[in-house]
Amino acid sequence: MSRTGPNATRWSIASRTLAAALGGYALTSLATITLPLLLETIGVDRSQALITTMMAGFLMYAAIIMAVFHARSAMSAWAWLVGASLALGIVVLLLPGATA
Repeated sequence: MSRTGPNATRWSIASRTLAAALGGYALTSLATITLPLLLETIGVDRSQALITTMMAGFLMYAAIIMAVFHARSAMSAWAWLVGASLALGIVVLLLPGATA
């Protein structure tokens, strides 16, 4: 079975599309949870931190989508998304304001 045929290309594109849509959304959501908490710890007003992060979320989502399609393989794109999501999830759990 060849991994370079048209079916392999279709599966790679489908996997990248799924990674960009769902994985990108999950990573952007985690980032928009984490960044206001981080900004608050350095003294930024809570409402200002939230608005700034929400506006930056649109740019983050677009950048994540581009990064997924720029990756060498669909597997590396998924690995990058999972790794970044786990790292942000750990940061959220360790921040003091995350349980409030």
